[in-house]
This record gives sequence, C-alpha cells and structure tokens, in this order.
Amino acid sequence: MTSNLARPDLFDPYEVAQLGGLELVAWGVVEGFLAGLHRSPYRGFSVEFAEHRSYQPGDELRYIDWRVLARSDRLFVKQYEEETNLRAMIVLDASRSMDWSGAERRLTKLEYAKRLAAALGLILLRQRDATGLIGFDEEVRSVVPARSRTRHWWTLAAALDAIRPGGGTAAAPALRRVTDLLRRRGLVIFISDLLFDQHLALLALQYLRHRGHEVAVFHVMDPVELTLEGQPEARFEDPESGAAVVARPRELRAAYSERVQRAIQNWRAACRSGGIAYHHVTTDTPFGYVLRKATSRHARV
Repeated sequence: MTSNLARPDLFDPYEVAQLGGLELVAWGVVEGFLAGLHRSPYRGFSVEFAEHRSYQPGDELRYIDWRVLARSDRLFVKQYEEETNLRAMIVLDASRSMDWSGAERRLTKLEYAKRLAAALGLILLRQRDATGLIGFDEEVRSVVPARSRTRHWWTLAAALDAIRPGGGTAAAPALRRVTDLLRRRGLVIFISDLLFDQHLALLALQYLRHRGHEVAVFHVMDPVELTLEGQPEARFEDPESGAAVVARPRELRAAYSERVQRAIQNWRAACRSGGIAYHHVTTDTPFGYVLRKATSRHARV
C-alpha cells in the first residue's frame, strides 16, 4: 500500500504548490497519482490496423478502403492503432475572474487550474496522446498545437507557466478555435470558473460534441464562492467589469447560496443533457482526487 506521505497528489494544493515550479509540481502529482492506481493507465502503441471509421474531410485518400466503398457506396478509412491514440486540446480560462482566492493560503482559481491542466496534459502525453493548449481571456492568448512526443510536455508546461490573468472572457470564440486545431475527433478539456454567458458557451461546447469530440468541463470555484461571508457590510466588485455593490452578507447569505447551487446544477444538467462530462472542482481539493474523477470512464460528477 502506498503511503500518503509519498503522494503529493493527496496534499493540500497550496502546500503542493510551495514545493516547486509548475513543472515539478505537476510531475510529482502525476507520479503520486499513478503510483496509487491499481492498474496501469498506459496503452500499447503500434501501427497495426484497428478498425474502419467514416471518412472525414481532411483524411488522406490513401487510407480509404476502396473495397468497402464498392460494396456499400460509402466512404470509410482504415484506422490504425497509432491513429486511435487520443488527440486532446486543453482550453484554459485565464480571465480576470480566475485570478482570485478567498483565503491567504489558497491558490487562485487560475493557479489551481494551471497545475490541474499541467497534470492532465502529462497523463495524456504519457499515454502518447497528442495534447495541445489554448489559453484565453477576452481573446485567444496562447495556442500550442497538439503533439504526442515526450519532449512536447516541456513546451506545454512552459506555455501554461507563462499564462497570466487577462481581462474579460470570450469562451465561445476560444472553443470554436478548437475545431481548427482538432481535425479528427478527439478530447476537449475545458477548465474555467464559468463566469460568462452560459448560452453561448454551451452552444460552442455542443457544437464540439456534434463534431464528434468528447468534451469534459472542469468548473473551478474557490470554496468561499459557495457561501457569502464577510464583514457586516462589505463592498463586492466585479474584477472584469469594475461594477461594485455594497451589501450586508448576512442578509443575503441564504439567497446567495441557493442561487450558486442552482447555477451549478444548471451547468451540470445542461452538460449532461448534451453528452458533456461535468466536474465541479473547488481549489482546496487535492489534485489526485480530481485526476481520479477525470480519468474514470464513468465519472459524471
């Protein structure tokens, strides 16, 4: 049995982040997580023929199975084991609202999300799944095309480390950009606090599902956002718009908590109805717990 003392994936996220830079932390978290699994997550890698799939625009003509075409009058291509390895794109929200923490010894939502993204990227690359990154705020700020080579991890980690909080949020354009980068069906991992227009974002997410992509949403929140705490009278300011309001938290606490829970339930229900995996994550949750949910085939948290 693996001791928790050797499992940084089970540590408090803030404490883990004090151990070193993003690359080191992600590496330690993934090593601890994999050590705690009862079976290896690795898949084989070869170029043996695996199966047929429907032809998609952009597929190479040399892979078309002409005998199947003659029999069925439908275009199919031969899919090989090498091709069946996943192609994934991590889409990370770096808007101003992500640059917030409700406690001194807690990571901001963005710093938590960057380390989660790094860990997920490392797991995918270790499985030889081509993995890329899109970072966005009010526009797309960084793009790393999906690659599967081992050294691509350092490119991905450096890009994540360089991401800084921006201004507003343009989730829909960032998600639409994915279609330009993932020509074949793959996995889209969307990490955000979801503080934007739900309708437009859901349309973009559902469009990705329509294109055949698997989609997973990680809804990142600080624990304080689930309740309304503070002084008897406090000033609350929107970090993106600058709009502010003075309120008495005690008077609004019940209504606020109810509204937040309703918003979470609405996101969960909307994602599930569209075949999108939804994961609600708070920034005090050890990364290993989130990775286990994320890699569980039947996870619907």
